[in-house]
Amino acid sequence: MIKEAIILAGGLGTRLKGVIDDIPKPMAPINDTPFIQYLFDYLINHSVTHAVLAVGYKHEVIKQHFGSKYKTLNLLYAIEHEPLGTGGGIANALDLIKNDNCFLLNGDTFFDVNLKELNNQHQANNANLTLSLKEMINFDRYGTVEFNKYNKITLFNEKKEVKKGYINGGVYIITKQLFTTYQAGEKFSFEQDIMEKSINKLNVHAHICKGYFIDIGIPEDYSKANSELPELFES
Repeated sequence: MIKEAIILAGGLGTRLKGVIDDIPKPMAPINDTPFIQYLFDYLINHSVTHAVLAVGYKHEVIKQHFGSKYKTLNLLYAIEHEPLGTGGGIANALDLIKNDNCFLLNGDTFFDVNLKELNNQHQANNANLTLSLKEMINFDRYGTVEFNKYNKITLFNEKKEVKKGYINGGVYIITKQLFTTYQAGEKFSFEQDIMEKSINKLNVHAHICKGYFIDIGIPEDYSKANSELPELFES
């Protein structure tokens, strides 16, 4: 079982201006608890012992709050001194990952994926990259992902109004091999430069999950998270 994870925690929270200010988006309070703390508890519940935070904007706020350990979860910080994009941020964090595979989470979304099942599927498919997908209805905020009967991803679609489709829920297993062509400190997009360009030449698989999903990137869903996330962890 994979014991390491990277959390992309460098978000500015531009669309939450006026709701939260002067803190990184993953530190947005959910009933007085930083959002990222729920991600930490989630990882602990799935036996992850090490997390690397890919941080940039006001990273000192996160580091001062949590330090080097939260409960049983050891924390390391991969600091971007200038924005590197999602790909550059992950590549920077991978230098602190010991093994070839690790989980990857978005620091502004919570998706209740069974990480053991995700790991088992990743290994069974001998995949280079596995994405957790969530089926949604009537949305235009996310792009959609298409896959074949073997759950191999075949296409990423741009954001548009969709009655029903599968979205990328932001919980992955990645391999270091995906990033070997990029130099440390290079700026690039994980989504465009790796995921979209890899589907025809690498083994990229979908893990379909029906678990709870919330993205706090807009005020409406941030408000929902305040009422729903605490209840999820109490149950």
